[in-house]
Amino acid sequence: MTVTLMWEARAVPGRGADLLEWARAQELEGVPLRRETFTAAQDRVLVLTWWDVPDEDAALPELPEPPAGLLTRPVHRWRFVSRDVAA
Repeated sequence: MTVTLMWEARAVPGRGADLLEWARAQELEGVPLRRETFTAAQDRVLVLTWWDVPDEDAALPELPEPPAGLLTRPVHRWRFVSRDVAA
């Protein structure tokens, strides 16, 4: 089964590049099937990691909270389970 972890944070205005650099530098315990990093308006950074696990409640490594002075609010985190893949 594939579980995707979504991590999204919003940097203090003008610090999006710093948050992106911080997120890219974070190492996870274990190697995901895939890791992808995105940026968006308002200095947002999104990291998605895909994991092959035996069940949807499996313990998985997550990115930590960035330094407090870098964020405008707490990090948002979601867990998704893949149910279908279309070409």
